[in-house]
Amino acid sequence: MKKVLNVGIGGVPFVMEEDAYKRLEAYLGHFKAKLTVGKQEVMDELEQRIAELFTDNLSSGQVITLELTERIITQLGMPDGGEEPESSNTYYSGPPPKEQARRKLYRDMDGKSLGGVCSGLALYFDIDPVLVRIIFIIVFFAGGSGLLAYIIFWIITPPAETPAEKCELRGIPPTAENMSKFTAYGK
Repeated sequence: MKKVLNVGIGGVPFVMEEDAYKRLEAYLGHFKAKLTVGKQEVMDELEQRIAELFTDNLSSGQVITLELTERIITQLGMPDGGEEPESSNTYYSGPPPKEQARRKLYRDMDGKSLGGVCSGLALYFDIDPVLVRIIFIIVFFAGGSGLLAYIIFWIITPPAETPAEKCELRGIPPTAENMSKFTAYGK
């Protein structure tokens, strides 16, 4: 018989085996120790990402096991791309799972000129932002609908504010290493 705990991860309640909880707690401690800037923001984002991964891998009422916790920890990695200390990484020996990078459209607030629409579209489609801006200008002068299209995109497209959203915009997996590149305090 295993002891289970009710825990909140990223604001989402879960039921977790005690050994899985201890392992996750150790990982988060090692992760936080390796961060140099933006610790609280990155840790909050990491917890939200862990909660998202747990939710994706569990059906209703399931308990989070040590094996699932190890898979997710291995998938996320450490902020510097290095390894976690050997003493805490002894539970799971399988290969790290490949996370599918999903691409999602956001306004790019880092490379914006006005509202981030053109740079967001450029990152989403992996093209040069200048090309997108030129297309909007040509459409604007050709019939005036370029400004209307820009305003509509500005209204309906959310801004990429969190590190995970910035990863999704670029089509890279929101791992710990990738999210640490987009902290609010610089790179």
